[in-house]
Amino acid sequence: MPEPGTAAGTVPGSGVADPSGEGPAPAAALDPAAPAPLGVARTPTGDAGVDAELERLADADHLPADGHIEVYEDVHRGLRETLTALDARPAPAPVPPHNNRS
Repeated sequence: MPEPGTAAGTVPGSGVADPSGEGPAPAAALDPAAPAPLGVARTPTGDAGVDAELERLADADHLPADGHIEVYEDVHRGLRETLTALDARPAPAPVPPHNNRS
């Protein structure tokens, strides 16, 4: 018999449906820290260094939520290094103005 104020087929205190009707869902199904892919598509940027860092974000899909920060910090560090390297490239030589005094 369901607890007072709880609909039949619902895990008490969670608002989560229990499709089997046999009682509470497994704890892993209710654990917000359990690993779960976010399903966020990563669109290639065309820069191999940036794309490699963005692909690294997929590593977070297999970690519990408290392990995501390490991946995010690593990707952030890699993106900063990649962008810093872009700034360090020599600028193209300026083209002198063309004078047409004929």
